Amino acid sequence: MILLGFVDDVLDVPWRVKLLLPSIAALPLLMAYAGHTTIIIPKPLISYVGQEVLDLGWVYKLYMGLLAVFCTNSINIHAGLNGLEVGQTVVIASAILIHNLMQIGASSDPEYKQAHAFSIYLVQPLLATSLALLSYNWYPSSVFVGDTYTYFAGMTMAVVGILGHYSETLLIFFLPQVLNFLLSLPQLSGYVKCPRHRLPRFNPETGLLTGTRDGTLINFYLRMVGPKSEKTLCIHLLLVQALGCCFCFLLRYLLAGWYK
Repeated sequence: MILLGFVDDVLDVPWRVKLLLPSIAALPLLMAYAGHTTIIIPKPLISYVGQEVLDLGWVYKLYMGLLAVFCTNSINIHAGLNGLEVGQTVVIASAILIHNLMQIGASSDPEYKQAHAFSIYLVQPLLATSLALLSYNWYPSSVFVGDTYTYFAGMTMAVVGILGHYSETLLIFFLPQVLNFLLSLPQLSGYVKCPRHRLPRFNPETGLLTGTRDGTLINFYLRMVGPKSEKTLCIHLLLVQALGCCFCFLLRYLLAGWYK
């Protein structure tokens, strides 16, 4: 994925092609995947489905491929501010690490604990190196990460979610990215004209950023709360990311024992 991200940085790949690049990088993961392809039916739906466990077969692998494509592109699309790309990775990776530790402590199943331990083996180096990178990428940035890092970070988190068997939880951790993707769909699909860069407009007189009509969470937030400096805007968006992760933990706590 790092190689494909570098190709994107150098060759200026169109948005529609960008959506397909992670599917190429996900092929080795899907071919080597030896885990289960079953899902546990939520308790309220068991009476309608007629069984507690459903084997999806190849559909499950298709879902994993689409998850890898989404996670990789969602980090790349929700970007453009000093510290935002690396900052959101640090927040999500921290939430993933906490989730894995909680699941290991709460479970007595060796196989289940091993899956979460393997997830920790991958996400801990990502978190540590991203923290170091954030010190250089924070406003005012002296290092710019580009698509090479965003693709790498998104794919890494997709892999730990898939091999750790908590893809539902991972998607809720990506809640701001999901919202950003939904806001971006009209432009990414070609229904609305999509410029190369969909960044907010800088006002040289005030030194603040103002939101444009482009469909991104950054511009939507600026239109809702008004102009902000780049540093303040990045902090606000990272707080939104952290709140999304806290909401995921709260949701899992409230639905435990009732949903599954």
